[in-house]
Amino acid sequence: MRRMLMKAALAALAVSIFGPVAAQDIHERTLKLGLQNPKGHPAVMGAERFAEIVAAKSGGKLKVTLFPGGVLGGDAQTVSAVQAGTVEMTVLNSGILASQVKEFAVYDFPFLFANAREADAVVDGPFGKAMHAKLADKGIIGLAYWELGFRNMTNSRRPILKVEDIAGLKLRVIPNPINIDWVKALDANPTPLAFPELFGALEQKAVDGQENPVSVILANRFAEVQKYLALTNHQYNPQSVIVSKKLWDGMSAAERQILQDAAVEAGKYQRQVSREQAASMLEELKKAGMQVSELPAAEQAKLRERMKPVIDKYAGSVGEATVKDIMAELAKLRR
Repeated sequence: MRRMLMKAALAALAVSIFGPVAAQDIHERTLKLGLQNPKGHPAVMGAERFAEIVAAKSGGKLKVTLFPGGVLGGDAQTVSAVQAGTVEMTVLNSGILASQVKEFAVYDFPFLFANAREADAVVDGPFGKAMHAKLADKGIIGLAYWELGFRNMTNSRRPILKVEDIAGLKLRVIPNPINIDWVKALDANPTPLAFPELFGALEQKAVDGQENPVSVILANRFAEVQKYLALTNHQYNPQSVIVSKKLWDGMSAAERQILQDAAVEAGKYQRQVSREQAASMLEELKKAGMQVSELPAAEQAKLRERMKPVIDKYAGSVGEATVKDIMAELAKLRR
């Protein structure tokens, strides 16, 4: 009886939002959403909120089932499954989509965004929307941007107090050319590795370190296998919420609107959680035994200088027009 009453209440809510005709266009569906992050991570919390919103807006007809922790495979495998329609949705670092659309590599440029305000304005604005529109030809629909945040370096060998301390470290990187080259530019040794394999590689010391936001470092217990954390903020990762075009093409306008609105609404919550938790997470990592260092301004400047050739190298392959557009957006924001 209680379940029937709840279902009736959700159906009534759908009618109140979309009207009786649109509500009839919402069909019973279950959508699989794969994530690399474990439960408790802001990305998974955002996905949980997304599932709640979708259920409410659809009167309980659209159900989103979460598969966190990389159980559906690494990012590349999950994206292929989304394209094939065997997995309906995923949330992943936008730069990883450069394997499908080369322009997405611009999101991997080091020191692109100075702060979260700049990042939000660019990805939520015309530039970010135009980038997501490029995915349709590859069997993917981009719904919204969430965030992973600013990335920092960890390792098990030594504290990083100056740029030269990075030299010689074997660092896991997201498997794409820009990340490989910026690590090389610091005289370190890049090791491309799928995320689900990372903890084991760190534990076995197959790699010395890795780079990720503090939320990922904490949620994945890297403090157990890494001693040193350097707050380099060398790269900001927006995350793309994507859905299979095969699913999308078979959905009604009402169903599409539910997913679109829910992705944007849940994204606001997800970013808020991510940013609120950053400071407390850093304290937790210190309590877990990590030694935290912060590069002085002079070393940060040196780090940016070492990254310039990497940006220059990839401006052409990413697309001069794309680089010009994003730099113009950033210049407007910085006036």
